[in-house]
Amino acid sequence: MKFVFKCLLGLFVLAVVLAVVFFLSLDSILRVMIQHNIRAQTGLVAQIGKFHLGLLEPVVEIKHLQLFNSAEFGGAPFLNIPEIHVEYDRSALKKGELHILLLRFNLGELDIVKNQAGQTNLFALGVALPTKKSAAGSHGEELAAFKNQTGLDFKGIDVLKVSVGTAKYIDLQDPQNNHEQKFGIENQVVNQVKTTADLTGLAALVALRGGDFFGSLVDQKSSGLDVLKLLGK
Repeated sequence: MKFVFKCLLGLFVLAVVLAVVFFLSLDSILRVMIQHNIRAQTGLVAQIGKFHLGLLEPVVEIKHLQLFNSAEFGGAPFLNIPEIHVEYDRSALKKGELHILLLRFNLGELDIVKNQAGQTNLFALGVALPTKKSAAGSHGEELAAFKNQTGLDFKGIDVLKVSVGTAKYIDLQDPQNNHEQKFGIENQVVNQVKTTADLTGLAALVALRGGDFFGSLVDQKSSGLDVLKLLGK
């Protein structure tokens, strides 16, 4: 009887220890999983300095996220995001709804690379600009697309704070075309974001601070896309 009791007690202690180790390691486990998923989705290597999922508070934080270009685009950093901070409505999430109370997004640096074949890394990831037809799409179509991708009903972002640091254009064919643009946007606030149309003012500010930088991305031969339309310029 004592032997059985000791075995059960030992198993109970082991279970408690494993549970504690799991919760202490949860952020690290999720960080590795997210890095793996980004690689699977985009083909690009991702590094996350810190990931935190609040268990007692509805908060998600990602610190020092870096996304690296593939070898054909030089392998250098593509995106440097010092912070993504999300505070969400937990009760809404339980109902299958995504209601974000606060989203802080800090884009430290974006490196746009044109490779030897004349392709641009931004468009190689499948980032396409909206056509006149898609730009005229209804709010309902946007929500339907979001739910199809995530399984959640998007209820909006109460407060969005965006910071944008630096963008670089790197031409591997002709380095003389290389240039850099500092935006200097710090915690630009956009309230009540429910559709992409609510980001028009932010896009206009980015375009204004960018000067002629985005003109470097327009390549009618390779992409047939007009970047300035995306930014509302």
